[in-house]
Amino acid sequence: MTDAAAPAPSTDARAKRNVAVLVAAQALLGAQMPMIFTVGGLAGQSLAPNACFATLPISLIVLGSMLSATPLSAAMQRWGRRTGFFIGATGGAAGGIVGAIGLFLGSFPVFLAGSLLTGLYMSAHNFYRFAAADTASDAFRPKAISYVMAGGLLAAIVGPQLVKVTSDAFVIPFLGTYLAVIAVNVVGSLLFLGLDIPRPPRPSADAPKGRSRRELITTPAIAVAVICATVSYALMNLVMTSTPLAVVGCGFDAGNAADVVTAHVLAMYVPSFFTGHLIARFGTQTIVATGLAILAAAGGVALMGVELEHFFVALVLLGIGWNFGFIGATTMLAGQHDPHERGRMQGLNDLIVFGGVTFASLSSGGLMNCTGGTAETGWTAVNLAMAPFLALAGGALIWLWLRPQARPV
Repeated sequence: MTDAAAPAPSTDARAKRNVAVLVAAQALLGAQMPMIFTVGGLAGQSLAPNACFATLPISLIVLGSMLSATPLSAAMQRWGRRTGFFIGATGGAAGGIVGAIGLFLGSFPVFLAGSLLTGLYMSAHNFYRFAAADTASDAFRPKAISYVMAGGLLAAIVGPQLVKVTSDAFVIPFLGTYLAVIAVNVVGSLLFLGLDIPRPPRPSADAPKGRSRRELITTPAIAVAVICATVSYALMNLVMTSTPLAVVGCGFDAGNAADVVTAHVLAMYVPSFFTGHLIARFGTQTIVATGLAILAAAGGVALMGVELEHFFVALVLLGIGWNFGFIGATTMLAGQHDPHERGRMQGLNDLIVFGGVTFASLSSGGLMNCTGGTAETGWTAVNLAMAPFLALAGGALIWLWLRPQARPV
């Protein structure tokens, strides 16, 4: 938000225009994420000197996102959302260029450098949800966040289909996919010209400074929101990163892997059309708890077998669980800090969230390729690893339920 208090409902006309721009950006620019997550591990497997490093390109994307979250949030606080989103698209295009060069040269280190640059886009992409809330009233805020997340629906369809069209377009596998990523960033960045979010006002000398990062993160509702967001996103990434390797390793082809990823990403975003309404009716804590339960169910289905239908059902449940857990936690967090604390809190949140996602992504390749020698045993290890983290998030949520609340969550 950019004002001292939440905007009144009458200002939601501006919020709705901004949501429309952000939905379009989520749909077009967001298509690069399923594209890269589908081919990144497979390309890494072909370039890496050791199969255990196959998912390292995905991990470097997430690491780049984690490292850029705090400075990018500070840049948005100072110069506005539009500038930050242009920076993100520039990082995405640069990552596509360097990744394509790495594939052309057959160089794993160069390919990894491109992945790290792509993380700058991923970081900006994850601020779309906060930008949706900036000019929204309290009543419209959960719906605004949900609608922007729902923009990923088209990305879920377009991204994997572009992989099918481009992955073998050149002699060098996946080179065409990375060239398409460059075009997506260049064209998609033009959407931000329509964004109408005022720059945050420069604080006066006597303006409230807000809570320190330590004070913010030790606020019970904020701490639990960050834990649940981190667990929801990290576990989704843990399983999704290994999915193309598991699908291909269990005897199916890259087209099947792309179809499974399509189903998964659709499941991530389709619920967004009603998640905001469910949050408004049942509260954030109930929706987050439901998301964690669905994530647990996804792991259970994955452990039942490695037929194609098991992959489809498990990954659909994984997407729905992520949606409820992550959007619920984001909405919980958005109601727990003041406008002048926005840059500090949102940057800290994404630093922690994507620190967890980086760890999950790094772990995914090792669990998948280095725990038993077969795709089946690796896939089992990946899904068993979800259990302790679901227990942590569930326990934190129960603890919050038992406490009196200073602000509604």
